[in-house]
Amino acid sequence: MIGQLGAGILEALLETIPVEFSVVDQNDQVLAWNRHETRIFKRPEGVVGRNVRDCHPKGSLDKVEQIISEMKAGKRDKADFWIDLKLEGESDPQKVLIEYYALRDSAGQYLGCLEVSQNITRMQKISGQKRLLD
Repeated sequence: MIGQLGAGILEALLETIPVEFSVVDQNDQVLAWNRHETRIFKRPEGVVGRNVRDCHPKGSLDKVEQIISEMKAGKRDKADFWIDLKLEGESDPQKVLIEYYALRDSAGQYLGCLEVSQNITRMQKISGQKRLLD
């Protein structure tokens, strides 16, 4: 990263970016997440410090374990998929994009995993152009 961000700016940035994320360390422990009040995948604060495997439905757990295992082994840096999901406040199912990114230091050592989720339904409907301030 170029430049420095103070703690207040960094926290505001992480809560403002239009995605929700969770961070897991190299030992598969949940460290933190953003957008607590508006998350697609809500979880209690007590999840911080727990194993990431305790945060996923049994039906997808084997895939999550495979992704993390491949990231730790250096075989994968990213995994993405999308699902149709009924979200609170929406009448129709929404398209949710979920992406996993390996977090690595400058030497390529695995530090953990970043899970990013966002509702992309609106983006899928974009066509044409809209210029700044139009």
